[in-house]
Order: sequence, then C-alpha cells, then structure tokens
Amino acid sequence: MPEIQEIFEKYGAEYCCSHVLSPEQGKVMRAITNCRTARLGGHIDVCPACGYAKPSYNSCRNRHCPKCQSFVKERWIENQKHDLLNVAYFHIVFTVPAELHPLFFQCDRAMYNLLFRAVSETLSQLAADQKYLGAKIGFTSVLHTWGQNISFHPHIHCIVPAGGLTRVLQWRSSRKKFFIPVKVLSRKFRGKLLALLRQTPEFAGKLDQAIINSCYHKEWVVYCKPPFKDAACVVEYLGRYTHRVAISNSRILSISDGKVTFKWRDYKDGGRWKIMSLTAGEFIRRFLLHVLPKGFMKIRHYGILGNRDKVKRLKFCKLLTGTRITEKLVLSANDLLFKVCGHDPCLCPACGQCKIKFHMNLPPPVGF
Repeated sequence: MPEIQEIFEKYGAEYCCSHVLSPEQGKVMRAITNCRTARLGGHIDVCPACGYAKPSYNSCRNRHCPKCQSFVKERWIENQKHDLLNVAYFHIVFTVPAELHPLFFQCDRAMYNLLFRAVSETLSQLAADQKYLGAKIGFTSVLHTWGQNISFHPHIHCIVPAGGLTRVLQWRSSRKKFFIPVKVLSRKFRGKLLALLRQTPEFAGKLDQAIINSCYHKEWVVYCKPPFKDAACVVEYLGRYTHRVAISNSRILSISDGKVTFKWRDYKDGGRWKIMSLTAGEFIRRFLLHVLPKGFMKIRHYGILGNRDKVKRLKFCKLLTGTRITEKLVLSANDLLFKVCGHDPCLCPACGQCKIKFHMNLPPPVGF
C-alpha cells in the first residue's frame, strides 16, 4: 500500500531543496520518514516454541504521523468513555471564511487560540442565556485545519451534551433539536472572532480593513448535525475526529511519475468520492500546511467538562442525569493493541501456539 512515508522518502529531499521549512515541519518530515525503520532502532522478539524471530522497529510517535495515531486514539477514547453522560450529544462545526486564511499563515498559534476562544465564548454565552437554555454547558472542541483534498481549511468540531447545570445546580435538558439556532451561532461567532482580532495587539498593522468589513457582511458557515443515538456512538464518533491527520494512508491510491493520486469526498457534490492527482511537491506542501505549532493543544474541554474540579463536577452531573457511576477502567497496552489489530500481537504468527518474548535490542545506527 502506498504511504506518506514513501512520498517523503522519494521526493522529500528534492522538496526541501526548493522550499523553506519551519523547524516543526522539518521535524515532522524526518519523523514520518524514519517511523518504524531501523533508523529509529528497535528490538527482536523470539518464539520459545518454534524459534521464529520477529524484528520490531520503534515508532516516531509524532502526532502528525498517520501510522502512530491508532494506539493513542484508542487510549484517549477509553479515557473519555468514563466522562460520558446519559444524555443526547450534538456535533457542531465552526468554520472561518477564506479571507482570514492569510492571518493563520502569518500567526498560526495566535489565530488558532483565538479560534478556540471565539468558539468557547460563543457556545457558553448563548447557552447561559435564558432565551435558549439558561445553563452552564460543557463541550469538547477539536481543531482541524484541512479539507478532504488536504487544502487549508481551519475549523473546529464541538461535541456538546444536550443540557447543562443551572444556577441552582439542577440539570436542564435542551430541546431535542439543537437549543441554539444555527444563524444565531454563526453571527455570534463571527462577531466574537472579528472583535478578538481587533483587540489583540499581535495583529496590529496586519488587519486589512477591507477584508474585515467583507467578513462582517458575509454569512459564516456553522452547522449542527443531528443528535447521537447513545453514548457509545459519541465515543466512536469522537475517535474519528480527535487523532485524525490531514490524510490517512488508506486514501492514497498510487505514487508514480512524480505524482500522488488519492481519493477524496466532495461534500459540495453530495459527498461523492472522487479521484485527485497532485505533483509530489504540491502534495507535500499541502500536507505540511497542517503541521501544528510545537506543544499546541488541539483537543480542549470547556465548561462542566473543563479540567478544574472535573471529577467532582462530573460525578454530580452523573447523579442528576441518571448516569451509572463506575470505576474508571484502565486497559493494558496489550488489550489496546488487540482492539486496534483485531488479534493478539504477542502471539507467534508462525506456530500460533506460544507468545513471542523479548530477545535483544536493535540500537539505531551510530551517529544517526
């Protein structure tokens, strides 16, 4: 199967000679290129029954690597299961107009932080309004920066429980359809983000007034999907968004003649699958657009799901919503690997009777 790693191995050096990369982009390219190869070292496992020897090379563990997210995703999902309430959940997506994209390229960290802040204040303030819910809500927000064709498209996904805590500490459920009209959300979000841009000193002298005026008079795209059936659906749905990278290896169809061909879903055409071919250089350029600043948190929790006093607050909310309170289950690494792979990774693939055991380390090459 063609992989992003193969694209970087074949065309990465040529791309680096003609483009200036940020330190984070260079680190991502090196990590993906070296992932699960002898260059990162590893170890050899041997089956005590049949003598089968299996070399295993270390993963890069970079959050932009498509091969290193499955295990992290499953661990994160298992942790979130314990925090789910016995209520409906909504999925809301906030997007920004293309006119603001140049600001993201200039000040990515600051713009992403403002985007999170605008989304959180929009949801929290409108939900607190008696006209809509009159309660303090909680939600999980996830930043994505790409569209299906891996072009730059920053947006935030929010998973919101259908209700919240009132001032007298009672649980107030929302309407079956989302409790805040989408147009109200869109216009509040638009006003919030543009006001924050004007107030932030970092953007002084960088704001084009004509562009800002254009954004004020444009309808911003905010949409809310139908509520989930149950908590299990919420967890599986979250897993699809939290640890996703710009494009998975499974979508890449071929790498040949200096071009990368991949499939993508065109949501403007009824969600139909289509085929796109890009030069290797253009594919790498688009992929690197989505490298996040060092240490940037792309998953954040707000309101009653925020980290401060989360354990006590969630326990209280579970009592109010009739959610079963259980001990947090911590799965072992082998159990998670079994869930990801569908089989016991420690079982010898040759004889299938005995578990392979560690034999020796494989250090990375000297000087690497």
